[in-house]
Amino acid sequence: MTTPTVTPYVKDGIELDQIWVQGIRVTGHHGVYAAEKETGQLFLADVVAHVSTHGAASRDDLDRTVNYSDIADRAADVLGGDSADLLETVAEHIARAILEFDGVHCVDVTVHKPQAPLHVEFRDVMVKIRRDLKSGALWADKRIGSSAGRSADLLTGRRPIDDPADEQPAQPVTAYLALGGNVGDVDAAFREALWELHRIPGIAVQRASSLFRTAPVGGPPQDDYLNVVIEVQTALAPRELLAACQGVEVLHGRERLVENGPRTLDVDILWYDGRTIEAEDVMVPHPRAAQRAFVLQPWATLAPDLVIPGAGTVRELAAAVGAEGVSMVAAQWPAPEAQADAPPAPA
Repeated sequence: MTTPTVTPYVKDGIELDQIWVQGIRVTGHHGVYAAEKETGQLFLADVVAHVSTHGAASRDDLDRTVNYSDIADRAADVLGGDSADLLETVAEHIARAILEFDGVHCVDVTVHKPQAPLHVEFRDVMVKIRRDLKSGALWADKRIGSSAGRSADLLTGRRPIDDPADEQPAQPVTAYLALGGNVGDVDAAFREALWELHRIPGIAVQRASSLFRTAPVGGPPQDDYLNVVIEVQTALAPRELLAACQGVEVLHGRERLVENGPRTLDVDILWYDGRTIEAEDVMVPHPRAAQRAFVLQPWATLAPDLVIPGAGTVRELAAAVGAEGVSMVAAQWPAPEAQADAPPAPA
């Protein structure tokens, strides 16, 4: 079977994976003519669900992905269910049904009607549509993180500015991001995250701090964390940058099931162009950065003289908070042998 090409779906600058189910065959009763509704005929559907499979693949866990059997069953239920006059309606109902699955951000649906009552010889009749959570009217209920529902798709241009968190800079500005994690190969996840951030339009990774190991603070018993701070140049608004960070977290299977619980990857905005923004979903500087040794110690190896508004320099704050429970793992990170895996330095 020849598999057609499907245009990738990009969420927050990240190209999602695809789960395909082709040739779902069901007898249905769709059509404008009464005879079609009475006797029925063959309908087929091809469904492509756009998801992140990273979490499922890293743990080999079906519960962390969308079961293709469930996709097939849901599409078949629509094909064989209530009659509709138009293929467009059938395709729309399948798309909405698939978008109800957790983790599906976009779906491509093709409905075939090879026995359509035409007056000429033909091979197939089909309708193909694409729907995502925004066009499917489900976005508000399924968004990832409190900011994602308001963040613009990076391919669609700017939205009207209604608060400072949505204001895009006239020129790229400096921002600092904190990366943390304690599940799986965290060092490798950090290096992958640098690449993933760097390839998002509007983000250019510049430098990384030394790598630190930290005893967990709060939450259930868990392994130690690795922590690093990176400097980026960004043309994104603060809310867009947050949504992009959360998109990278999703690629690495980040889940928010237990407060202060173990995590594969955490990406937080620490500082954005020296601005102070206090919104329900976006706060910069990070409200707890000035009290966290696991943030300040790596940050001090990268930008010690940077001023955190209303608090002081990173160096001063790191000295005041101390380094209890925090130890350096690598002064130079990524390690020299891993430099080939790091994003290229800008010219």
